[in-house]
Amino acid sequence: MTSVNSGKGFSRFLIIWAGELLSAIGSGLTAFTLGVHAFRQTGQATSATLVVLFTFLPAFLLRPVGGVLSDRMDRRLLMIIGNLGSALGIALIVVMMKTNPGELWAIYPGVALSSVFFAFQNPAYKASVSDFLPRELYARASGLMQISGSAQFLLSPLIAGFLMSLVDIRFILIIDVLTFAAAAAAVLLIRRGASGKATETAEKKEAHFFKELAEGFHGVTENRGVLILVLITSLVLFYVGLLQALFGPMILSFASAKTAGTVQSICALGMLGSAVFIGGFGGGRRHVPTLSVSLACSGIFFALIGLKAEIAFIVVPGFLFFFTLPFINSSIEVLIRGNISNEKQGRAWALISVFTYFGAIIAYALAGFLADKVFNPLLLPGGALEDSLGALFGSGPGRGIAVMFFISGISVALLPVFIFPLKSIRQLEA
Repeated sequence: MTSVNSGKGFSRFLIIWAGELLSAIGSGLTAFTLGVHAFRQTGQATSATLVVLFTFLPAFLLRPVGGVLSDRMDRRLLMIIGNLGSALGIALIVVMMKTNPGELWAIYPGVALSSVFFAFQNPAYKASVSDFLPRELYARASGLMQISGSAQFLLSPLIAGFLMSLVDIRFILIIDVLTFAAAAAAVLLIRRGASGKATETAEKKEAHFFKELAEGFHGVTENRGVLILVLITSLVLFYVGLLQALFGPMILSFASAKTAGTVQSICALGMLGSAVFIGGFGGGRRHVPTLSVSLACSGIFFALIGLKAEIAFIVVPGFLFFFTLPFINSSIEVLIRGNISNEKQGRAWALISVFTYFGAIIAYALAGFLADKVFNPLLLPGGALEDSLGALFGSGPGRGIAVMFFISGISVALLPVFIFPLKSIRQLEA
């Protein structure tokens, strides 16, 4: 690919990325708002984690289907359908909340429907990077995609926390609907989109769905280093899933929704800073050492989040934890993307998402139970661990969640000890 064509491809990618940035901000508004709403309704972390579970489970189950379709169909069309379908799901939440006021279950069908369409949009979006850009721009694209991802943690909680004190929840959901529409419009601006179907051979077009799915599975598992990296990522996402599900409830146990939104936004500044650096300068050439060092640092910062029920003990380690995430994500993505052929990218990334997010799904399913029934009661006044762990973490609501974060962080920090010596992982740099 010439530099001119690379420039044109990068410009087209930026248009799509800009639309997805708006959509990510809108999705972040909805996620934060619904999480706070659920926690306020019951006072239990389980209610908030159920929102997260319904958000991810349908997309998790259908991601392989979306991956195969992204290799068989026009990826641009799939992104449009996915964004508009997700908007329909959020609109359903607005209707259900109006017809069933005060009923927490009413938000789940719309959340699940939006997640279904995300399963078709996301693999097409991720695979389109390989259509638009040469390999040397993969890290930069990964950084930019993480900027849009960080926006839902940086801007959305701050905006949502402010809006919740002024307007009805349904108004915030309508904003999300409009951002999905904007993302679909951005894709429409691309005259020549990323089309897996356009480059397929006749034999490829006639391939059986399950055969193509098997090819995607083979693309992931044939390289031992890729497979090990995927499994390790799944383990990391289990611990990060606990953080994602319980970060809000821990803060809400001693602070307001506005404060919780502000804290989450400040922490996400770290993710934005490193994502901007990677997006502007790339992630370097030695991704395995970067991955190892970033995992060790992120685990240490993770362990310190919420050590005390004070804002400073959340903001400082939280900021540093989020700062390390783009380096981890970019390293993993570049190592995997460079070892899977382009014609299998859609299926492969869909299956990789299933394998890796399996850990997160388990975390979402268990987080509420572990917090409400196991760890939090142990550190309440009179709890079994009030005099022991309570001396370090404090006692009271949400303190058990801090203990969960500490255990999770130490587990993540130890992973590089097993990753770095593996020859199959280091060979992915070739």
